[in-house]
Amino acid sequence: MSKRWYVVHAYSGMEKSVGRAIRERVERSGMQDLFGQILVPTEEVVEMKNGQRTISERRFFPGYVLVEMEMNDDTWHLVKNTSKVTGFVGGSGNRPAAISQAEVDKIMSQMAEGVEKPRPKTLFEVGEMVRVKEGPFADFNGNVEEVSYDKNRLTVSVTIFGRATPVELEFGQVEKV
Repeated sequence: MSKRWYVVHAYSGMEKSVGRAIRERVERSGMQDLFGQILVPTEEVVEMKNGQRTISERRFFPGYVLVEMEMNDDTWHLVKNTSKVTGFVGGSGNRPAAISQAEVDKIMSQMAEGVEKPRPKTLFEVGEMVRVKEGPFADFNGNVEEVSYDKNRLTVSVTIFGRATPVELEFGQVEKV
């Protein structure tokens, strides 16, 4: 039997500690040959705080941990009885369904991409309403006309003296309404 990838549901915000706990339990029980990687899929995101670019991590699937394992009664019990694990996703109660290698590959490439080119923490859409937080147009509301993620800037149409005026702003200068 070979190892397959399974999705484990964990308490939200506890994904990393669940991953660590599973690794420790595998070590203690001597089942290392039945387990492969244990992943908490994350990507790096960039945000502007007080004029400083900060990079933080965002989880792709909050509340989920990916576990590569050989499924049998012992491995199932080890994972299922780990603290802060609510169960497996998919399949029936004690026969969880594995996810495909293609899905795992897609997640891995998303993670690699996020490290090479961090994405902004807040994603804006054209047509969305935003409020300007700082600068000469502070407290004005406007519609997003254009978003440039590579430059961390967006063009917002702000109404000034009854006329719509396009203004180029940084992501950190606006907030969603």
